[in-house]
This record gives sequence, C-alpha cells and structure tokens, in this order.
Amino acid sequence: MWFNKENGFKKITDLARRKTPFLFIISFDTQKIFASPLESLEEEIYYKLGDWRNYPEKKSAQKTSFAAFPVDFAHYKKTLEHIQEEIRAGNTYLLNLTFKTPIDTNLTLKEIFTHANAKFKLYFKDDFICFSPEPFIEIKDNIIAAYPMKGTIDANLSDARSTILNNEKEMAEHVMIVDLMRNDLGMIASEVNVEKFRYIEKIQAGEKELLQVSSKIKAKLPDNWQDHFGALLSKILPAGSISGTPKKSTVSIINRIENYDRGFYTGIFGIYDNAAVRSSVMIRFIEQENKKLFYKSGGGITLDSDASSEYQELLDKIYLPF
Repeated sequence: MWFNKENGFKKITDLARRKTPFLFIISFDTQKIFASPLESLEEEIYYKLGDWRNYPEKKSAQKTSFAAFPVDFAHYKKTLEHIQEEIRAGNTYLLNLTFKTPIDTNLTLKEIFTHANAKFKLYFKDDFICFSPEPFIEIKDNIIAAYPMKGTIDANLSDARSTILNNEKEMAEHVMIVDLMRNDLGMIASEVNVEKFRYIEKIQAGEKELLQVSSKIKAKLPDNWQDHFGALLSKILPAGSISGTPKKSTVSIINRIENYDRGFYTGIFGIYDNAAVRSSVMIRFIEQENKKLFYKSGGGITLDSDASSEYQELLDKIYLPF
C-alpha cells in the first residue's frame, strides 16, 4: 500500500516507535511512500541491504542481450549549458542531471535482479528494480552514518585512481556534497564529523569496472530518535548526492529541466530492524512502463563540467550488473 507524504512518514514513525521491523521505500520527491512490516510484506517484493535479504541467493548462467538508446549528445549538451547558466546566476552550485533511457533486453526485471551483483538491491512487483552501490544512512547504537558518493571514472584508464582524486572539478563537487550532508545530519543529530574523506571503491558496471569516490560522515542521534524516525528522514531527503546544493532551489531547477518524472529513481529504500537501520539511494535503476523498460541515470554538473565527459558518465552508468 502506498501512502502520501504526510501519512507515509507518520506510518514510518509508528512502526519504528513500536519497534516493528519494516521495509520503507520513498520516492525522490517524497510524495509517495511505501512502509510495510517485514512479517506481512507482500509477495514479489525482494530486498538486499548487505547481508539483510528476504530471498535466497542463487544465480544461473544465461545468455543476455542488451541495448540502450540514450538521449542524443546535442540535447544533453544544451541541457548542461542551461544548468551552467543557472550556476552563473547563483541559483545552484551543483546539480545532479539525469535522463531516462529506453533499453532493450531479453531478460525480465526479476531475472536482472536475480543476476545482479550489488550490495543494495530492490525488486518491486515487476514495476522497478535497483542494484545500487550507494548507501544512504545507517543507524546502530544511536549513531547515524551517511556515505555520500560523488565522482566516477573508468577504472581501466591510465592512473584512474590518482586522476579522479586529483581532479579539481571532482574534488569541488565531492566537497560540496559532503558539506551538504554534514549540514543535513546537523539538523537531526549532534557531534557531526567526517570520519573518512574521499575513499575509493571499485564497482563492476557490466563489462566495465568503475571507481567511485565516497566519504563517511557520522553523528549522534538523540536516544528517542525512533519516536520521530519519519520526521528525521523527511528533514534529510532528498539525498544530497542525487539532488545538489543548495537543495531547495536545485530541486526546483531539476523539476523544470528534466523531461520526465524521476518517480522512485534517486529516492531511497531501507530496512528498520531491532533499532538498527540500513538504507540505500536508488540509483542504477530500471523501470517498466507499458511493457517497455527504461534505465535512469545521470551525474553531477558544476560550472567546470565538460559536456563530453559528463555525457560519457551518463552512458557508463547504463549497464546490466553482471
């Protein structure tokens, strides 16, 4: 059952207050929320958050076909330049630009989900799947941790690691998101600190390997955070890494320039279980509409962004995860 924003966050709080393990799914604009106790979770909803999962891990060899039909470069470049005009006007400093790409494959959503190699996965009733590398927040022992991810490069490029870490544009982009997430956590917690800054993770992206840059931020929640869990989530959504900064005006620009509704793409999903929380940002996302599949992907745009490089990043993130 889907809830609107007000009732959805209230449901999340009610379940957390009762210490009932549950799954939550929240759309990018937070206007559509799913929250269900794990013990009564409907069929055809499967999740994985690290070693938390509700399905047996099994994979079988299968020949696959896959083709993508992305937005043309000219249109992408025009949109990017529009964003840079907004940056010059002071309306945003960093904006995560995304597009919806038709894809063609011989696999069903469930088959893609089953084969997918990812730390965070969600399958929702043949409507959509995600196989995300990006955590959102984790909570354990009243400590909340966030893991903003910003910066991607082909791992097979010469000196890829030093290139991504020493790139001034990528550094500035990552610093902005870390600062945004520090501020977000500061609204709901105390003792905020960046525990780990700009570390590298390797991710398998189809036949390619990508390096992604992340940081870890920690803070201390009040002892009664479960009594206000829905309200806490609402204050820090949408995730900074897939919106931008400043958040309010940047989201307004996103709504004007993107030619589709993100829906649950770049929203979050997670599990509350025994006063602990794991959650993920829903990137690497495929949705089914009228029996057709669409892949949603994108990346962060700043004043120093190069259209060709950003367009290539958009394409690099369209893949089957095996």
